[in-house]
This record gives sequence, structure tokens and C-alpha cells, in this order.
Amino acid sequence: MGGGAQDIQLPQPDKSNPTTLFRALEKRHSSRSFSPTELSDAQLSTILWAACGINRPESGHITAPSAINAQDILVYVVRKDGAYLYLPEDNKLQRVSDKDLRKAVAGQQEFAADAPVSLVLVSNHAKFGDLAHAASRLGLIDSGYVSMNIALACAAMGLENVPRVTMDGETLRKELGLTDGMDLILNQPIGYAK
Repeated sequence: MGGGAQDIQLPQPDKSNPTTLFRALEKRHSSRSFSPTELSDAQLSTILWAACGINRPESGHITAPSAINAQDILVYVVRKDGAYLYLPEDNKLQRVSDKDLRKAVAGQQEFAADAPVSLVLVSNHAKFGDLAHAASRLGLIDSGYVSMNIALACAAMGLENVPRVTMDGETLRKELGLTDGMDLILNQPIGYAK
């Protein structure tokens, strides 16, 4: 796991975007072509907050629905400078690898490695407690909510993205430090249009 100086404190998310929900729905699409232009930490902060950031600080609840409020979805950020775990309570990225894992995220679909950022969604099944028998299904549902939040935030911000399940799971599980109870579900490359 990363420590101190390698972690990144993100700026506050920008919640002032004037795009309406219905305009974002109208603009939402999947793209498989990305410019190498990097996203700023401010843009990333806004996307991550939309994905599953804390929108009710008094209760610690997040922007995405979650079965039994398990908040099981972990978002990993993969960039050329390494891989990070998003910590919504601190709006921070915790370094988990110093390797560029974008090719592992791309798997057999090489276009995805061109995106400057990929978000990898993982369900932590331990969060479901007594509902462990349903954790796999609940994690899939919860990841869908988070993925749609990401897609709508990207549409509102004029960024390209595509939700995908193809990836090199073996490499990502090892490099991200996932345990047996963590389900690697999907990824979402994000960037500017090529």
C-alpha cells in the first residue's frame, strides 16, 4: 500500500457544472478513441465525487445507491504514474502501485490503453455481512450505479468514456492488492476525444 508522500490529496470537486441531468443523458455515449491529453486532478476529483463521493457528510452516505448501504464499490484510478485507491472520506488517492497498468486494464482491447485514466470498479463482498450469499449479484448492481454516475459526469464535463468488462484480471488483482473477497467487476477508460 502507498504511504504519505506518494498519495495525492485531490482538490475539492467542482459541483458548479451548469449541465442539466437531461442534457447529460442526451450527450451520454460510449467512445473508444482517446486523446493522450491528461486530465487534471480537479477534473478527476469531480468525476470520482460523482462516482461515489460523499454527498451527505453528516451520515457518510455517497452519491451512488448501494444495496443495504454497504458502499461496497471501491474505485481504483489507473494512470501512467501508477494506480491509486480513491478514498472518498478524505477525497484522496492512495497509491497502491507505481506501475502503469493501463495495458492490463485494456486487456485484449488495445484502444483502452490510450485513455489517460481508467477507473476500475471492485466490489468488496465483505461489506455485505449476512448477505454474503447474494454479494456477487449485489456488487454487480452497485457497480452499475457507480458506472452510470461516471458516464453522466463525463458527459456533463465533455469527456469521453466507455464502461467495459474486458481486462487482464490476474495482473490487476495482483497489482492492486485485491483479496479473495474482492470482485473485479468493470473498468471505465476516460479522456478527451481524439
